[in-house]
Amino acid sequence: MNAPKPQGKLIAVGGNEDKGTYPNPRKKKKYYLNFFELGILKRTVLESGKTNPRIEVITTASMIPEEVGRIYVSSFSMLNCFDVGVMDIRVPEDTDRPEMLARLLAADLVMFSGGDQSRLKEMFCGTRFLEILTQRYFAEPDFVIAGTSAGAMAMSHIMIRGGSVPESLIKGAVKMGTGLSFIPNVIIDSHFVKRGRFGRLIEAVGLHPTFIGIGLGEDTGVLIRNGNLIETIGSNLVIIIDGHHIRHNNAAGAAKGTALSIENITMHVLAKGNVYDIHERRFFVDKPTHDAAVAAHSPALAIPPSS
Repeated sequence: MNAPKPQGKLIAVGGNEDKGTYPNPRKKKKYYLNFFELGILKRTVLESGKTNPRIEVITTASMIPEEVGRIYVSSFSMLNCFDVGVMDIRVPEDTDRPEMLARLLAADLVMFSGGDQSRLKEMFCGTRFLEILTQRYFAEPDFVIAGTSAGAMAMSHIMIRGGSVPESLIKGAVKMGTGLSFIPNVIIDSHFVKRGRFGRLIEAVGLHPTFIGIGLGEDTGVLIRNGNLIETIGSNLVIIIDGHHIRHNNAAGAAKGTALSIENITMHVLAKGNVYDIHERRFFVDKPTHDAAVAAHSPALAIPPSS
């Protein structure tokens, strides 16, 4: 039996904002949400299907949650969205407080900020909060879960916790863990092109070759419908790493610190509007092209013309 398809939507954003991990407080950088200016935040609101949706921002991953929360509230207000709350959840006990659960049940859009993705797993895994969030994502059309940077990386079941870019493609450079499990068959990395994270995503896919690696460029995101169909949004690039056709692969058996050896890994580069079907592992130039291919393959799925 096929697993049920989620009715809601995921929006994973590559991020470009500061994570709030500052070794010297006197050298703090300003926290930017440049993807707002490029339309990703607006697209997130539009996907909720409401002009003024109830939005909850979860700042748990950040070490500067108050500042991050204020900036999200201000940014959403520029889109005429004023029904915005900030869930400043810092310990697991906060997640299951009745008022938090009530706010979650009322939300149309839930947004996870950037920061440390491991904190999201520590705070939410095994909680009633995550159970409700997942149930709503699977059951409710137009319900949106969005996340940027760490908030995007934590969406998958297998999650990259960290990893050394200079040591890329050396066994052990990537650190893996489990995430929030909204989507089971992908591994997501962020800040991908600018920070040169190709090697660590290739290692992650080499270790899990039945998964699709999604590398999110900055100022860029993906809209994922039905837990399957990826559409690129924003100004930069999305890189897809597919290991299904790998032949030789020493990623699992190589000793830590030795070089990886992987044959026939597949890569796709997606710009704005391009679409990728995870189940079919196929690239499409845009969603109408994808929909036409689906209709041609399964005529019963084609939408009849209006009278």
